[in-house]
Amino acid sequence: MIRILLAEDMHMVRGALVALLSLEDDLRVVAEVERGDHIVRTALDCVPDVAVIDVDLPGLDGLSAAALLAQQLPSCRTLILTSLGRPGTLRKALAAQVGGFLLKDAPPDRLADAVREVSVGRRVIDPQLALAAFDNGENPLTPREAEVLRMAADGAEAAEIAGRLFLSVGTVRNYLTTVVTKLNARNRVDAIRVARESGWL
Repeated sequence: MIRILLAEDMHMVRGALVALLSLEDDLRVVAEVERGDHIVRTALDCVPDVAVIDVDLPGLDGLSAAALLAQQLPSCRTLILTSLGRPGTLRKALAAQVGGFLLKDAPPDRLADAVREVSVGRRVIDPQLALAAFDNGENPLTPREAEVLRMAADGAEAAEIAGRLFLSVGTVRNYLTTVVTKLNARNRVDAIRVARESGWL
């Protein structure tokens, strides 16, 4: 019997996942949580074999929770279940040592199979997403360019960024222009979108 901890904040989705997994003779959901900051504590109490974790959770995001779980309960494997099919999210998940990464729109029987695979130490990754992550390549931004773009993404204007980083306004504008060019974006807003979806911000 494979013991599962399920972390999903949407009640209806969580209920559907529990019902789906309960149809399998060899799978048993032993705990459910709706917050990321409850995952490790609950896992230490019930010691599941696999934690199925949504990325977007209140309290603590699923990837951070998965990384903590890998440190504190290495016997528990993790399977990230998400609607965010972004290459950057996959890269972050792999860095957090997750065993699997599955999109929520995958066929229902794929979830049960993925749990079984992950429980025995195999990696399960959506193949289309893996290809997209591979095609996406490395981050082309320098640390300073990423820092300037991150501050712009938080709503800071060029003058404010310049003041905080001890740069001239012209230098900040040059950085932002370079970022837009490197990311093949239409403008600053588009550059922020591209960088976020690629996991570079």
